[in-house]
Amino acid sequence: MDSEIIKRSLSSIILIIVSFYTVIVGSYLFNCFIILILSLSLFEWHNMSFKKKYYYPGMIFLLLSFYSVYMLRNDEAKIFEFLIILIICILTDIGGFIFGKFFKGPKLTKISPNKTYSGLVGSFILPILIISLFITFYKDKFNLEVILNLNFIIYICIISFISQCGDLIISYFKRLSDLKDTGKIIPGHGGVLDRIDGMIFVFPIVKFWSLI
Repeated sequence: MDSEIIKRSLSSIILIIVSFYTVIVGSYLFNCFIILILSLSLFEWHNMSFKKKYYYPGMIFLLLSFYSVYMLRNDEAKIFEFLIILIICILTDIGGFIFGKFFKGPKLTKISPNKTYSGLVGSFILPILIISLFITFYKDKFNLEVILNLNFIIYICIISFISQCGDLIISYFKRLSDLKDTGKIIPGHGGVLDRIDGMIFVFPIVKFWSLI
């Protein structure tokens, strides 16, 4: 197996475990975790866009995005929704990588040269498949209050679509800065913004939608 894939896989497993643990435990542990991630994200954005006209709008957006994450997680009534959104974003990223890596095919856009149409399809298929299977077999065991119907499938697709758009938006700014990655802190992945690019757009949109 490619050493880069191994590094990426191991990093992903560690990140997923740490993220879910802090989300589930909540309290000061989660708050400290998102402050750390926010600080790293602001640092990477600073290095990527300092003296650019979109520097301050990006900084403000990141602050608002992480504030929405804080608000959603600390609303105990929405913790299940928070976890579902997090899972969808993660599976969207994994699905895009796996399908794009193995099926390849035509490139999706010049903004992100590694993105393919097969990866686009995989980004929708994997979260729908995994979440549907989990709900089907474990709904009663975990007393999940969710109905697997067309509306829920559409919900997954919408979250996945926003996440993919976020990925492309950050890729666009990386191209403007002539960068491949936003940083080098995560082996096999790049920077923190490279990993949360979809989430930082999903959570504020979900929060805004809940206020309407």
